[in-house]
Amino acid sequence: QVQLVESGGGLVQAGGSLRLSCAASGSIFSINAMGWFRQAPGKEREFVAYATRSGGTTYYADSVKGRFTISRDNAKNTVYLQMNSLKPEDTAVYYCAVSSLYYSRSAASYDYWGQGTQVTVSS
Repeated sequence: QVQLVESGGGLVQAGGSLRLSCAASGSIFSINAMGWFRQAPGKEREFVAYATRSGGTTYYADSVKGRFTISRDNAKNTVYLQMNSLKPEDTAVYYCAVSSLYYSRSAASYDYWGQGTQVTVSS
């Protein structure tokens, strides 16, 4: 079992920045990819970004590329999502997740999920 605790969400004006954190505990030896997903009201959960175990390989959804940066600190078992130039359409509940796979953009490939943190971007 892996437990994930997210923090860092909140309300920000368009153009602003937020940094999300997600700390993992438990059976962390099973973790390879760490990712972020988001779900806006009335929409399906969508992929945002992932980082491989070493953090050396990252991948982003086109909608956030160039604005968001995912990173991980394996010494702290923590993954981060730095979000810059935020837009109202980034408003959603953001979830971190971990997978035993090396990498994946599919939510179905992630084994454990955080509780979610709300990000609201006002125009």
